[in-house]
Amino acid sequence: MVDKSVIYLLCLCINSMRFAANHTTKSKYPMKNLLATSILIFVSTLGCLGQNNSAEQEIIQLSKNKWQWMADKNVDKLSQLFHEKSVFVHMGGSWGKDREVNIIKGGMIHYKKADIHSVSVQIIDSTAILLNRITLLAVVGGNEVTNPFEVTEVYIKQAKGWRLGSLSFTKLMTNNQ
Repeated sequence: MVDKSVIYLLCLCINSMRFAANHTTKSKYPMKNLLATSILIFVSTLGCLGQNNSAEQEIIQLSKNKWQWMADKNVDKLSQLFHEKSVFVHMGGSWGKDREVNIIKGGMIHYKKADIHSVSVQIIDSTAILLNRITLLAVVGGNEVTNPFEVTEVYIKQAKGWRLGSLSFTKLMTNNQ
């Protein structure tokens, strides 16, 4: 599936080349100007795509790290990642950063393993929304459980990097990936 921004940038590039072709015919070197303009537009387009893909890959890696830190009960790393005003929505309720960190630290929920089946990222200004379809193996209240979830993670870009603002679990009715 092609990202809408890729299609938009390619259309922009093609229209810019058409514009350049129409307006360089009076030049002494119309083909040279057209080629130079086309190369400039193409390189600019690649730069824009690279920045967006880079941020998306950074968010995907950060999410993978988060799942591992949760499995390892690494509350120091998680405390740095979670924004002070972050919210967590589970099947059993919702709460803030301090309670989530204490739940992980105390073992009330042990996120043993998250099998990630699909992931997508949408970046809107300084906010990234990541969707994960996972099968989560966890220990909850001393009982080992496995559940399929669609997990929504919202990240906010700040001066010190991306911080998790929200983590929401939606239980799926089927195990189909």
